[in-house]
Amino acid sequence: MDVGVIGVGIMGRNHARIYSELKEVGSTYVFDLDTKSAEAVAAQTGAEVCSSMEELLRKVDLVSLAVPTRFHFETAKQVIGSGVHTLIEKPICGTAAEAEQLIQEIPDGIVVGVGHIERFNPIVPEIRRIATAPQYVAFHRHNPASGRITDASIIEDLMIHDIDILFNAFFPDKEYSFSARGNGDIAHVLGSVDTTSFYLSASRKSAKKIRSIYIEEEDRTIEGDFMTQEIFVYRKPETYDQTNGLYRQENIIEKVLVNKVEPLKVELQAFVRAARDGRPFDVTPEQGLLNLRICDAIRRETSR
Repeated sequence: MDVGVIGVGIMGRNHARIYSELKEVGSTYVFDLDTKSAEAVAAQTGAEVCSSMEELLRKVDLVSLAVPTRFHFETAKQVIGSGVHTLIEKPICGTAAEAEQLIQEIPDGIVVGVGHIERFNPIVPEIRRIATAPQYVAFHRHNPASGRITDASIIEDLMIHDIDILFNAFFPDKEYSFSARGNGDIAHVLGSVDTTSFYLSASRKSAKKIRSIYIEEEDRTIEGDFMTQEIFVYRKPETYDQTNGLYRQENIIEKVLVNKVEPLKVELQAFVRAARDGRPFDVTPEQGLLNLRICDAIRRETSR
């Protein structure tokens, strides 16, 4: 299949790089209003630069849409209207209302997906497999300040990854409630989904980059790191007492074997195959819409 990348910022150029490495992909085309950036990406990846989006859409079977969020709705509408399978980088649109309208305009036979990259991190399916009865789940996603994202709040930029995993991968179609607090750079959410309590935190004020998940069950604790792609399981202590004023605890710690991968490569390969086979992508537009609705509710609470 021939593929296109619209928008060659940091994410777009990575999409172009990976498409050039996939055996399922024929030719790769790129378009950006900044022609020099498009030419630089083409020189690095072997892609062909298109002079307009219309030219690109005539040549490709599927597109990665990696333009700024404020342009997602209008650009995606044009791409899917041309009959091209479309992967939209998260969030699906700038607002839930835009996402609802976009979903209504998807023609039959066109595969549209949302690029929630952490869904393809190998620790996610592994934790989903081993966590059988979570009583408490906590996600922490903290960043040093960055100028890369300028048109999305911390909720749509960072927290949305964990919202997607919690409500679509771990607890799909479950009742939930929550309360939220925060400001422009920090947000935290406390709530419950089904019978499980959860906590989400996101920050742009951290001196350390953190991407973690923490789960408590009756007899064990599970910790995962999205960056190192490592999972540790801590069993309840066999020995826990106090001797001569000192606490003594003996834990059983297991390291779970995880096959480390580049999540974006797994994501793009999955999208190419979904488009080729005419089947839904792992992250559907409807799931992308749910993520946005939850983001909107959190943002309303944090702005009170």
